[in-house]
Amino acid sequence: MTAEQEAAEAPRRRGDKQRHAIVQAVRELLEEKPFAELSVSTISDRAGVARSGFYFYFDSKYAVLAHILGEVTHELEDLTHDFAPRGDDETPAQFAKRMVGSAAAVYAHNDPLMRACNAARSSDAEIRDIFDGYNDLIIDQIVPIVEAEIAKGTADPITTDVRRLVRTLAATTAFTLSGESAFVGPDRDIDAAVRVLEKLWLRALWGGQVGT
Repeated sequence: MTAEQEAAEAPRRRGDKQRHAIVQAVRELLEEKPFAELSVSTISDRAGVARSGFYFYFDSKYAVLAHILGEVTHELEDLTHDFAPRGDDETPAQFAKRMVGSAAAVYAHNDPLMRACNAARSSDAEIRDIFDGYNDLIIDQIVPIVEAEIAKGTADPITTDVRRLVRTLAATTAFTLSGESAFVGPDRDIDAAVRVLEKLWLRALWGGQVGT
């Protein structure tokens, strides 16, 4: 790389570092307080950037959250191999384990972010809209997989309303992996909850009769 190219790249690298610092600041702050208590000033101070610097990259703290959820989506895509359909050498049980296990890994890696956002859904409309959009992306990936298997006669879901079924399964998975007490119980045994989720997906979509 020439000196001129190095000089041209320097501002972009600085910008990448500042954007990363802002994102990391939000992640760190969510370990300390609810999202509702975060302000642009607090985020900027933690990131070591000016408020004007924050607004150069993000319109609001919600834009940072949307950016982070985009990263989470990419992480889930990587772990699920871009939501690859079930192959001939993968049983329905293995497919359910791949999908639920990947989601569990992503939630664990991004906790407490995911936990905090799920907790704030009921009281913050913007977070709810962002998270609903994130969930819709996941649902849009899974529904065609199920519909293709139905067409081949290799899946037998408990209802013909596949999209609503997948939405219900996805929501149950999200709240369970977020550690909601109503879903995991007082012992908060996430590993046991994941095993139940795997069986739930399997039986809801395949009746639990194939590949168990």
